[in-house]
Amino acid sequence: MDAERACLSRRDALLAGARLVVLAPLAGLPMPLRAERAAHAPRSVARLGALRVGTPVWFDYPRPGLPAMLVRLGVPAGGGVGPQRDIVAFSTRCTHLGGPLEGVFDAANQLLGPCPRHLTRFDLTRHGVVLAGHATQALPQIVLELDGDAILAVGVQGLVFGDEAAHG
Repeated sequence: MDAERACLSRRDALLAGARLVVLAPLAGLPMPLRAERAAHAPRSVARLGALRVGTPVWFDYPRPGLPAMLVRLGVPAGGGVGPQRDIVAFSTRCTHLGGPLEGVFDAANQLLGPCPRHLTRFDLTRHGVVLAGHATQALPQIVLELDGDAILAVGVQGLVFGDEAAHG
């Protein structure tokens, strides 16, 4: 290997990046931002006792015309509520071009999609992250709270496609 070479090897670049991630908090460097949550008027969307694993409940949130889906996945999920932390809700508009995701819930794999426009699929166990397709942002997750047996939608984490008013 040429001693005069100015480029970093792939290994050296990866190690430098890892050092930055580990040392940044100690040096007072800014850390990644947490996802913002827009609060909205609480709305009862389902009853805990009425939910069945893999059977979605469709509703509009944070306002009429913005479809969303609540589901008990049967496995713990990011942002999940309930005794098993397996109840989640998401906007059902694809984050790429707003394609409708109603009716494309894959209960066997806990996925939403494919979007009919460009086949994006979202993992509902991991905050709605993109698994495949053209979308680059996770689905907006509806923030849920329990009030006894009532499941309340209380906010949105992420940007709801096509609705500037939904973001606080």
